[in-house]
Amino acid sequence: MPTLACVPRAGSSRLTASYRVRVLRASAYSSTAEMLGWGFRPPQRYVSPESPERTRTGFLANTAERIRGELMKLGIRVAKTTIQKYASLARPHPAHGQNWSTFLRNHARLVWACDFLPVIDLFFRQTYPFFIIELGSRQIVHFGVTSHPTDAWVRQQRREATPYGLTPRFLIRDRDSKCGDGFTRVAKASSIEVPKTPYRAPKANAVSERFLGSLRQECLDHLLVVGDRNLHRVIKQYVEYFNQARPHQGIGQRIPGRTLPQPAWPRREGLITVPVLNGLHDNHRRAV
Repeated sequence: MPTLACVPRAGSSRLTASYRVRVLRASAYSSTAEMLGWGFRPPQRYVSPESPERTRTGFLANTAERIRGELMKLGIRVAKTTIQKYASLARPHPAHGQNWSTFLRNHARLVWACDFLPVIDLFFRQTYPFFIIELGSRQIVHFGVTSHPTDAWVRQQRREATPYGLTPRFLIRDRDSKCGDGFTRVAKASSIEVPKTPYRAPKANAVSERFLGSLRQECLDHLLVVGDRNLHRVIKQYVEYFNQARPHQGIGQRIPGRTLPQPAWPRREGLITVPVLNGLHDNHRRAV
C-alpha cells in the first residue's frame, strides 16, 4: 500500500505529476486518510457537533482545501482543482431508494398534515389557530382557533376533522408539545399513523408550512385581529377562498375543492368578481 513517507519534499525534481496522483489516491483510499480526517464520503445521517464520532470521521474536514493544507504540511504542493478531480473518484455512489419528496408524491392522497400558527391580536394576546391539510389536493380539511391549546382540545379537533370515518393513513405532525400523547392515542385508535417530523428537516412538513406562510402574507398581515371570534371568522373566509377559488402552483394551477373541469375555450357569458375579506382578494367567476 502506498504511503506518504515515500514522497520526496517539495522543490525536488523527482516530485512529478505521477507522485501527486499517488499521494492523492493514497490519501483517498488508505487508512492514513481516515486518521487525518480526509474521508470523502458524505455523512449519511446527522451527527451532533459535540459527538466524538463527528471529530473522528472528519465531518468538517472532508474538503479539498483541508486536504491541500495537510499535504502542504508534509511538503507537497498540489493544486486545489487537482485534489477535487481525484477526490470525486473516491466518493461512493449515492444510495438508491425513495426519498421523502417521492414518498409524498406517491402517497399524497393518504397523507394529512397538521400544524399551529401563533397569532397575536390587537391587545397582545396569543391565539393559536390549528389546521389540518390534505397533501394531495392542498385542501384545508379542518381548522380551529383557541387561546389555550390543551391536549384535550387538540384531540377534539382530530375527531371533528373525520366525522364520517374518512381518515388518512398518515397524519404528519411536528414535535410541538401541544400535540401530546393523547392526540397520538386517539389517532392510532382510528388506524392513523402519526409520524413526527425529524429534527432540522424543513421539507418534512413543507406543504403545511407553505399554507401557514400564505395565510400570513395574504391575510393576517393586512388585518388587525381583536379576538378569537374575529380571528375564526377571518380564517373561515380565507379557507373558503383557499379551497374553492385559489389556484395552486403545486398541483398544476388547480383548485383544491373544485372537481368540475374548466372549459378549454372562453364562453360568451360575462365575468363577475366576488370580493373576499372586504376586497382583500377577488374571486373571479363566470356569470351563470
